[in-house]
Amino acid sequence: MRAFATSPDAPMHRRLLIKAALCAAAAPVAAQPAAQPAAQAAAWPTRPVRIVVPTGPGSSLDLIVRAMSDRLGQRWGQPVVVENKPGAGGMLGLDIAAKATDGHTLAIGFNGPIAFAPFLYRKMPYDPAKDLLPVVMTTSQPNVLAVSIDKVPARTVAEFVAWAKAENARPGGKVSYSSLGNGSSAHLTMELFMAAAGFQAVHVPYNGSPPAAMAVAQGEVDATFMVAPALLPHVRNHKVRLLAVSSAQRPDSLKDLPTLAAAGFPEVESLAWNGLFAPAGTPDAVLQRINADANAVLQDAAVRQALDAQGLTVVGGSAADFKRVIDADVKRWGPVITRIGVKLD
Repeated sequence: MRAFATSPDAPMHRRLLIKAALCAAAAPVAAQPAAQPAAQAAAWPTRPVRIVVPTGPGSSLDLIVRAMSDRLGQRWGQPVVVENKPGAGGMLGLDIAAKATDGHTLAIGFNGPIAFAPFLYRKMPYDPAKDLLPVVMTTSQPNVLAVSIDKVPARTVAEFVAWAKAENARPGGKVSYSSLGNGSSAHLTMELFMAAAGFQAVHVPYNGSPPAAMAVAQGEVDATFMVAPALLPHVRNHKVRLLAVSSAQRPDSLKDLPTLAAAGFPEVESLAWNGLFAPAGTPDAVLQRINADANAVLQDAAVRQALDAQGLTVVGGSAADFKRVIDADVKRWGPVITRIGVKLD
């Protein structure tokens, strides 16, 4: 050490050592950004998480979120608040999530206000592709063609089509159908079916599936296309009859129903999907945390059993998987909507 101290090169050596020490000290700092996302995800959530449901209580979306909310809350260590905001074909609730800035608001979305609305409305309060981020697909399910037992004698799809044509030809006769809102998968599936089958019916939109299903059960309308959960209680009460499903994918609870393809309408195929969305700008680490926890909850045996009993098929998967489903729906239904000429403004 003494020889080093008296060396004429000592100042240079000191500068080199100091420089090396500073570089070594700087190395961990440079690595910090890589660890930051994990810490960010671990810190989230710091307050109750709100999940906006763009349909009313008792709807399929409401059932899905409520089936998951307690277990998500347990994983997150924070309460999950379910907030129903029906209206405008689901756009009201999705707009709330799109404009949320608190970092703790999500929404459950579905085909209508995400994939169909850009083709149905000239102006929307949000841009689904820019203002919302797909997080995880929760379930998918076919729409079910259902009729009022008190008004419609048909027991098959062919009998329903024949009845509808005869009813429209009768003086004063007019077939009607309900949906869970303008631009919903239920609405567009019926429009596609009518175009393929060659009959007309008056569209009566409702704010969600429970009132739309009740309208069929009470004979206020003749028929509907919608997912099964809101219809099943009326089926058990012998007020509604299910005729067919709109997809080849059928949950166990609907295995006895024929598909529309088997009934002679292969061009009428639709799958209603739904999933969690977050506002644009949500950190990737937080999105990954929500995705992982939602997937874990969807694998819970009790949750899966509850959803399957309602005719809902659990999906899960990555955010990229969900985005591919959305993109495919946009590509498929955009030309269909244009061809059948449905416009809502």
